[in-house]
Amino acid sequence: MGEIGGFKQYKRQDENNVLVKERLRNYKEFTVPLKESELKKQGSRCMDCGIPFCHSGCPLGNLIPDFNDMVHKGEWQKASEILHSTNNFPEFTGRLCPAPCEKACVLGIIDNPVSIENIEKNIVERAFAEGWILPLPPAKRTGKTVAVIGSGPAGLAAAQQLNRAGHLVTVFERDDTIGGLLRYGIPNFKLEKEIIDRRIEILKAEGIIFKTSVNVGSNYPVSNLDDFDALVLCGGATVRRSLPVKGIDSKGVVQAMDFLTQQTKKLFNSPIKEELLSAKDKHVIVIGGGDTGSDCVGTSNRHGAASVTNFEIMPKPPTLRSESTPWPFWPLQLKTSSSHEEGCERNWLINTKEFITNEKGELTALKTVEVEWLLKPGERPQLVEKPDSEKIWPCDLALLALGFTGPELTLSEQLGLEVDNRTNYKATNYQTNVPHIFTAGDMRRGQSLIVWAISEGREAAREVDIYLMGQSSLPTKGTGDLLTA
Repeated sequence: MGEIGGFKQYKRQDENNVLVKERLRNYKEFTVPLKESELKKQGSRCMDCGIPFCHSGCPLGNLIPDFNDMVHKGEWQKASEILHSTNNFPEFTGRLCPAPCEKACVLGIIDNPVSIENIEKNIVERAFAEGWILPLPPAKRTGKTVAVIGSGPAGLAAAQQLNRAGHLVTVFERDDTIGGLLRYGIPNFKLEKEIIDRRIEILKAEGIIFKTSVNVGSNYPVSNLDDFDALVLCGGATVRRSLPVKGIDSKGVVQAMDFLTQQTKKLFNSPIKEELLSAKDKHVIVIGGGDTGSDCVGTSNRHGAASVTNFEIMPKPPTLRSESTPWPFWPLQLKTSSSHEEGCERNWLINTKEFITNEKGELTALKTVEVEWLLKPGERPQLVEKPDSEKIWPCDLALLALGFTGPELTLSEQLGLEVDNRTNYKATNYQTNVPHIFTAGDMRRGQSLIVWAISEGREAAREVDIYLMGQSSLPTKGTGDLLTA
């Protein structure tokens, strides 16, 4: 695999970014692709290790050394076949995945790991440019019908796999456009929506039916689903976490997803029913240090915020891999995103105590306190406030990027489905307590990664196929499926 000794000869080379002052002028993607000759070198760094731990690091079980080798050899079409055999949507993961495969790369023990994610993105972009990715409708239909609820990455993966098995699949989406989290939860500067649209056109041409603005259990009764032989629930974990502090309902305290969703709708002139949100000339504080918080930072800077500050209640991670998370585990390590680099004051071990307002109920400031975590053997960490550490921060817009507590219970209650102690939809092999109803993605496992959602959708589709037909030829994790080019 790769070039013998290539990992010694070539250093890791990542894509460059457009200069900050230029990319803040718009909402376009801003990475500068590497030349093909450099990409081949990056593929050559794959070191033919005895046990490729990248396989186990990837929730999809992508055949990473195999497609790296094809890139090294310039066999791009073969690389695309290998990549698509385990991953329905590498154009999404190649842009948005935190790349657990790279954290598990054997080369990472002694050097920078292979740039797997960037190679993946370039493979799929080359495949689209060359016209290798074509609709492949099934040769025959089984006569079975399946409804997929939710068109995020889990729902789309399940739909494509079930359609490949010959079932007639209908995808229901409550928003006005297909894509779920990919559409309205990810800023355009990280994933241009045309990238979603071109894949949806492929899925439509393969025979999948899409219905938008259909909120099952609300404007579409669940009884209407009785005509389907099986259901796959992929509605995500959409119940947003809040803060139980004074002033939480003040004007100017906004959930991150409302802010991000509205920005994407504005960009594409979609109808917006709520009051317009803007960070222009405002002192913005983003509460929450994850990817969603980072997306709020980047969006606020593009609005023209006066200042952007980020709060995180956890300690600042180390710059190098922590001893508590050794290779090949996902590392406890400081992550600085491109949005952070665009302008943001980051603060750790900060807890918000109060949202302060004026006489009109408008947000003017935040009161915080510094905290620390006390660790005692055998006990859960305890959050303790530091005395005399209160501080007032001027703030016109506070964005809550605190994650999600679980899925909405509308469907579980109306369909008679069991949930676990975290309110996730309970399932065994993706099958709920109602035999013909299955669930996958964040709705089943809780808030997680896009790559996990695609994996869950694929695995659930196989279980549905077995339920409907008694057996399945759909691949399971890492086994591959050369149905697409």
